[in-house]
Amino acid sequence: MKVIDLTHTIRENMPVYPGTEPPKLSPTSSYESDGFKETLMQMYTHTGTHMDPPAHIFSGRTTLDEFPVDQFIGKALVIDCRELKEGQAITMDCIRRAGEKAEQADFLLFNLGWDCRWGTAGYFGEYPCIDEEVMAYILSGNYKGIGFDVIGLDPISDEKLIRHHRLFEEKDIVNIENLKNLNLCGTDLFWFSCFPLKVENCDGSPIRAVAWFEQ
Repeated sequence: MKVIDLTHTIRENMPVYPGTEPPKLSPTSSYESDGFKETLMQMYTHTGTHMDPPAHIFSGRTTLDEFPVDQFIGKALVIDCRELKEGQAITMDCIRRAGEKAEQADFLLFNLGWDCRWGTAGYFGEYPCIDEEVMAYILSGNYKGIGFDVIGLDPISDEKLIRHHRLFEEKDIVNIENLKNLNLCGTDLFWFSCFPLKVENCDGSPIRAVAWFEQ
């Protein structure tokens, strides 16, 4: 079995969404004084490779802990959008190239090639975002989730989070941000898991996103 980690490592001074604080990892116990190591971890629920549920945007909508656990596992397909330039839109042309496989997937993962900018100022640039036709396509399907190797579903400049609102207004679906290594996943369907922490009333959570291939 071939397994690929699609997750950025959580560390202090990592890239975070503008206006939030990076994680703090504070030692509380040590091998020398206590015989074991333990760390106090302080971070926002939308840190690193993470997942948004509808409750991220709408009060009273589904939180991550309310989803059945099978929401976070299934077949995924990478949609290659690496030819797009800054500020361009992700259109249905990208999805149509995948043919019927796009309709067979539980998760559509959009590869912008943006993970190569992780840790640089360029990561916060004008990454391509899905247009209204792609959003309508996603909402009309039976997808468990969508994912991106960029820091947001919406452009950083969009303080109204228009795409988040459209995605979550009525549909129980999850949105994954800050993926990596999507270029290693090929062009066929593969197994994918993205389990969040099970936190009460959870508006978001870091995840360990993994792709695996049966050989």
